[in-house]
Parts: sequence; C-alpha cells; structure tokens
Amino acid sequence: MHALRFFEFGDPSKLSLVDLPDPQADAATAIVRIVAASVNPSDVKNVAGQMEGTVLPRVPGRDFCGVVEHGPREWLGAAVWGTGGNIGFSEDGTHAERIAFPVGALGKKPGNLPHDLAATVGVTFVIAWLGAIDCAAVGEGETVAVIGAGGGVGGAVVQIAKSRGCRVIGIDRGQRPPPPAGALIDEFVSSDVDVVAQVKELTGGKGAEVVFDAVGGIMFETALLSLRHRGRLVEISSTGRRRVEFDLIDFYHNESRIFGADTRKLGSLESAKILSNLVPAFEDGRFIGPTLARAYPLAEGVAAYGAVARGTQGRVVLTMS
Repeated sequence: MHALRFFEFGDPSKLSLVDLPDPQADAATAIVRIVAASVNPSDVKNVAGQMEGTVLPRVPGRDFCGVVEHGPREWLGAAVWGTGGNIGFSEDGTHAERIAFPVGALGKKPGNLPHDLAATVGVTFVIAWLGAIDCAAVGEGETVAVIGAGGGVGGAVVQIAKSRGCRVIGIDRGQRPPPPAGALIDEFVSSDVDVVAQVKELTGGKGAEVVFDAVGGIMFETALLSLRHRGRLVEISSTGRRRVEFDLIDFYHNESRIFGADTRKLGSLESAKILSNLVPAFEDGRFIGPTLARAYPLAEGVAAYGAVARGTQGRVVLTMS
C-alpha cells in the first residue's frame, strides 16, 4: 500500500510517499481501506517533532473515514470513521491506504456525511466534546463563552453547547464567524476590544458559567477573568505563550475551576465512544462538520501538510485512490 512516512523530524518536506506491506487483521483488529483522512495541525506538529511520544519511522495521521475490508462479518463493507491519541504517534496512522484498527473501536460514520467531510470531524469534535461535556459538563440555561469561536474546535463547541440548551457568547478576531457557528452564536465579542468587560456586560456583571478557551496562552488571563463565581474554564492550547501568570487571590476568591483537555490521552476506544455520541446529531442536522478547504490526493501529501502549516480557512483532507 502507499503511505506517507517520515524518518526524521522537520518541515513537511521530511514526508515521503512509500510502499509498505498491507496491515493484517487478527482477532482484535480489522483492516479499514481509508477513503479520506484529515490533516490536523497536530499532524504537522508531529512531523516537526513538537509532540510527545512519537516513535520513528512513522506514518502520521489521526482521523480517518473508510470502509472495512477485513474483520468480523458484521462489519465487512461498513463505512466507518475513527480517531485516537496514539494513532500516528506510537502506532502508524491514517495517512495511508489502509490501517489496522481495533474492532472494539469501529464506529459507523453518519450516513448523511460523505467520506471527505466525515474525515474532518474526529479531533475537532472529540476535543470539543471532551472539554465541554466530560470536563465542564455544560448544562441547559448556562452561558458558555467560546474563545476562538471561528475555528474548527470553537465551532464544534458552539454547536455542542447550543444542543445542550446553552446561551453562547462567541469570541474571535474580527467579525462574527460564518455559519454554522456564526448562526448559532447568541452574542459576538471581538477579541480586539476589552473582552472581559464585554462578557461581564452581556452577563449582568457576573461572567460566564463556562469559558472554553480554544486559543490559550495569550488569551488565558482573559478567559479566567471572564468567569463568574465558581465558573469552569477549559484550556486545550497554548498559542503564543506556554507559561502564564494570574492573580492567585482573585482566582481562589472566585472559586474558579480550570480543566485541561487533551485528546492525546484518549485511545481509539475512548474516542469511539465520543464519536458514537455525535452520530445522531449529525444525522438529524443539529451538527454540521467543519468547512472543507481542499482535498489533496495522497501523492500530494507534502503540499497538503504545507497548506496546513501555513494556515487554511477550513480543513484539509487527503483522499486515497
């Protein structure tokens, strides 16, 4: 089979298109013929050597959508999707024509999503669900402020929060994001203004019950100060600044709570449970996947990685022959 592989860390040019033996099924694994696989920013960081636990040489890639070729009879021919925190790091990933995948982690993709769009959901919606539901437990009637609402993860958080009956304040640079997130946001705050003051004004001086900070780093203190008493802050990134400072007295007087959420800690089995929770909402139209920027054939994988490294409006996927 054809696959992208890197033998040393560096920029996307370190990736090579190689021929590898097809993976083999066993009692615990099925073989999935991959139809499409997204290229996440974390995949680019993985090749660059910025992620922990990567064993070289390695086929990268975390998310996929495909068809079961070998495995249990009831799964043969099924259109499936998947992701996992170990895939592409300590185990060969999805930027290949086939992958051996645990039978217990197989999950049917939403029937109304084509393969290329289904392949963009994995990491984006899994981290959104992990932070918003498993960590912060957003609930009906709560106000959720989403920093980075115009990004893939932010847009997923907006949709998940609205599906739980929350009021959503979207925060991002410039103008209100386009649909689907933009259409669901109740109020929009530009990060070019005093975000804390605006969030407090929109909440009667109290702040938000939950702040989901998809930016982190440079926005951390803003996020923390936007919480109401006993509010919950979710952090998933550290853009622009790895180490942060905050007023510890203000923090404990407010009885704030901070959650870190990391999909790398979720294996394919744990990720499959979250993906299964998403399927009904995609199939009935409550959830809409990220915008697809461009699809590249696997042979143009270096160009696809380069596009993600430079930054794209929307998601990039690799399609297999």
